Amino acid sequence: MDDTNGYAGQAAWRRIQEFLPVGFRLTPETEPAEEWWDYDGHRIHLDTYRDPAAPAKVILLHGVGTNGRQMTTILGRPLAARGLETIAVDMPTYGVTRVAPGALVTYDDWVRIGAALVEAEQARDDRPVVLYGLSAGGMEAVHIAALAPRVAGIVGMCFLDQQSTRVRAETAFDPVSGATGGVVMWVLARTPARRARVPMRLVSKMRALVNDKDALRAWYADPTSAGNRVSVAFLASYLGYRPAVEPERFDVCPVLHTQPAADRWTPARLSEPFLRRLRQVPVSTVELENAGHYPLEQPGLDQLVDAVDGFVRRQLP
Repeated sequence: MDDTNGYAGQAAWRRIQEFLPVGFRLTPETEPAEEWWDYDGHRIHLDTYRDPAAPAKVILLHGVGTNGRQMTTILGRPLAARGLETIAVDMPTYGVTRVAPGALVTYDDWVRIGAALVEAEQARDDRPVVLYGLSAGGMEAVHIAALAPRVAGIVGMCFLDQQSTRVRAETAFDPVSGATGGVVMWVLARTPARRARVPMRLVSKMRALVNDKDALRAWYADPTSAGNRVSVAFLASYLGYRPAVEPERFDVCPVLHTQPAADRWTPARLSEPFLRRLRQVPVSTVELENAGHYPLEQPGLDQLVDAVDGFVRRQLP
């Protein structure tokens, strides 16, 4: 795919957004600005709605079946329309970010990049920065905040502790791969097979990404989101990541859990054990009615925007 012009040269996101309510679809007049940020040899793509008058910034983190443009449609643009500055990032190997030549990207890299992006945004001005993470991006937001402790708040669609055997069993492709996948990837990551790329749909429960079968086919056809392949090294690092701060000691900022009510991939019971371990910060939950894992449905989408907007404003000094 030619990514010279970022998402202007990509058709997949336009097909995918047709499954969203009309009000959430981008038009030429409402599309974000596209920026490129250099980090460790990568050309990181950012969808941005810059607004110097906005009281806060929200950095949007995708999961392992989505990309930054898909964060822009459901949250980036709607929050910008309410007066918040938003930045949606494509982590390396997803979206249209250009990976450094020869780089073997790991989940640890994603966390470091996220922390560096927070610090870069804080260096631009002193407005509060809030993180939103969809799917794997929820826990990624916590991991980032542990390295960038001036984060003002975290919102996550789910918070999956990959050290939990229950989480692995219920979110992997099937219970068997969930039970054995971590060990297999750990072993393979120490061999030349670490560079082998595996379709995410064959190792995760990607079939539950959205609740519309036609939409799922569109996502699978997109090699920059649900149709992506990731390295064995990435999977091993994701499954085995150890946070800089254990949840019992995490004291950086409040946390909001925005749980889709019709999520067939990560129901609330998988996030609740981790959230109970966050004893030093306020934790709250909002349920999104009728919404799937990646929410296409109303009223859940509007409830998501309302919840994030309200949460951000409660963190303002």
